[in-house]
Amino acid sequence: MDDRIIKTEYSEVMQRSFVDYAMSVIIARALPDVRDGLKPVQRRTLYDMHELGIRYDRPYRKSARIVGDTMGKYHPHGDSSIYDALVVMTQDFKKGMPLIDGHGNFGNIEGDGAAAMRYTEARLHKITQEAFLADLDKDVVDFMPNFDETEKEPTVLPVKIPNLLINGSEGIAVGMATSIPPHNLGEVIDATKAYMLNENITTRELMCYVKGPDFPTGGIVTNEDELLNIYETGVGKIKVRGKVSYEKGKGGKTNLVITEIPYTMIGANISKFLMDVAALSETKKTQDIVDISNQSSKEGIRIVIELRKDCDVENFTNLLYKKTRLEDTFGVNMLAISEGRPETMGLKAILKANVDFQYQVATRKYTNLLAREMEKKEIQEGLIKACNVIDLIIEILRGSKDRQMAKLCLVEGKTDGIKFKSRESKIMAQQLAFTEKQANAILEMRLYKLIGLEIEALINEHEDTMANIYRYEDILERRDSMAQVIINELEAIKKEYSRPRRTQITNAAEAVYKEKEVEETDIYFLMDRFGYAKTIDQNTYERNKEAADADFKYVLKCRNTGRICLFTNTGQLHTIKAMDLPLGKLRDKGIPIDNVSNFSSEKEEIVYITSQTEMNLCRLIFVTAQAMTKVVDGGEFDVAKRTVAATKLSDGDYLVNVITLREQHQIVLQTHEGFLLKFTLDEIPEKKKAAIGVRAMKLSPKDYIEAVHYLTPADTEKLIDYKEKQYNIAALKLNKRDAKGTKPRV
Repeated sequence: MDDRIIKTEYSEVMQRSFVDYAMSVIIARALPDVRDGLKPVQRRTLYDMHELGIRYDRPYRKSARIVGDTMGKYHPHGDSSIYDALVVMTQDFKKGMPLIDGHGNFGNIEGDGAAAMRYTEARLHKITQEAFLADLDKDVVDFMPNFDETEKEPTVLPVKIPNLLINGSEGIAVGMATSIPPHNLGEVIDATKAYMLNENITTRELMCYVKGPDFPTGGIVTNEDELLNIYETGVGKIKVRGKVSYEKGKGGKTNLVITEIPYTMIGANISKFLMDVAALSETKKTQDIVDISNQSSKEGIRIVIELRKDCDVENFTNLLYKKTRLEDTFGVNMLAISEGRPETMGLKAILKANVDFQYQVATRKYTNLLAREMEKKEIQEGLIKACNVIDLIIEILRGSKDRQMAKLCLVEGKTDGIKFKSRESKIMAQQLAFTEKQANAILEMRLYKLIGLEIEALINEHEDTMANIYRYEDILERRDSMAQVIINELEAIKKEYSRPRRTQITNAAEAVYKEKEVEETDIYFLMDRFGYAKTIDQNTYERNKEAADADFKYVLKCRNTGRICLFTNTGQLHTIKAMDLPLGKLRDKGIPIDNVSNFSSEKEEIVYITSQTEMNLCRLIFVTAQAMTKVVDGGEFDVAKRTVAATKLSDGDYLVNVITLREQHQIVLQTHEGFLLKFTLDEIPEKKKAAIGVRAMKLSPKDYIEAVHYLTPADTEKLIDYKEKQYNIAALKLNKRDAKGTKPRV
């Protein structure tokens, strides 16, 4: 017993054991490999799904089946770690490029967990099958025994793209941690190509392609100037802000809408953010919050904060950035396993490691393909040669007692024991020198292969084989050729799977949130008789002028940065930003005008529509049903409010007509009882918008103004509908304002 007791220092045993444990955690569990960007559990899960045949074009399989098979064969560390890894690889809000296609409840961005593995199903994504697992059958990577040495598993997957950058990685090991943000697939591929074409390229030049991280949740990176140092050293802090927009709420209030969140806010931090915003109001740090609602759905994030009417929106937004996680820091530590040890790597080092790996994979791939083609070439040449002396071979086969005798004749020319029809055949047989593989192929060849077309096909196949051999030899002998093959594969992947960048890269010196500046142009406002409005560009209107004028009740030219002004019969002026209206095609439906203004189609009617630009340059004439009229300078209506009183009305009165004064010089008032009064516009005084105006016509107690017409100096004839007939109001006798008018005979 004493012979088996080892006496040693306790501290040394603990130190050695801890180092062994730490290295096991670092290498075999927590950190990704720089070559394929995967942790062991992720690699094993993907490989197991590949082995089970759960591919993108096949039915989903239960997650429990995948987890159980992976744990039983490759990863004996518990089912929860495997399922957690599988879930993360399905979540498009965590991964820049999800690797697994999940079917069922795999959690959401707000922190709700995935359903149990017995309820969910999964299969590989197409890109995973094509870019991660495609060449495993070509012996391009090393395999090692699994934990009980009953299976083989790859030490690394032959990934064709820099997955470590594209999907990023997070992991905590012993004494170290990795935190790599996800990036845009297209940008990373462009940077990889640039490095392959110029290995002396600098990190600054690489960042012409990789602008910065591209988080699945979008957001805004605000320290662009610091990114160069981060990508050179592999360590640093990226400042990320959520993206906000402003919407008009009820009663003139403004809604602050958060449409993108920082990547660090994924999960329970969204709930914490809502609690932090509520706390700002509860602690009296702001009195501007009216209501908070989380309207997020499968379509995306939408957190709405309703603000008080007089709120300073920009100041409140700055408060959110300062006091909540709407602005956060993503700590970058690009630590990965490189050549068997953990190493902090910059952008160029990661690309170099990946490109070197691609060359290694390509070398092994085309070496194996070349060997296969050489083997095919040997057999094909033997079969072609056999077809040329097929009669002799048939004679050998018929004269041999067994397969071995015939094979020795074909390979070594031994004719002992073989019966030939003639001495010449025996001499020819002794000269045969096929290889072992050729002899086996000849002995296994079927008779239909002797058909002329089959022989021709064999010759064509041999030509294809020779072409492949020349190509593979060129790829293996010339680095430029191999580089071009790798670049072609990268371009094909980018063409099929790249997507636009989601995260905006900027500097903190710029505005926290700034709407995309729009070039000021002329557009046309269109509204149909049902109250649906939209805008179209000038070219679209000019191409479809007749249709637009015929199909829409209101057609108005304006500036895209301006406002549309609606005068209603209640004497109100409602203004609408042209940008709040959808800019589209002529046949687009548009949106109800009620949705973008305080106008209510149930309570009021539109009397006149104009643009604020045009209104500011003109004067407007107002006419009410009780014949009150006035002229108002358009500049009085240049206000920021969405709704103002355009005129003062007496009890029971309403607005009948508003129009901007241009070339008109006479007005004709038409009453319900049929009276017409014509007088010059010079008789109407200019008043303030708050004035009632002056009486334009004497009315009987039950009569009221029904229509208003205008004449220019050029109008010698202008017909109106009068008592179901046409009447020329240009011929009407000119009168004075405030007269009773006449009933003309028609």
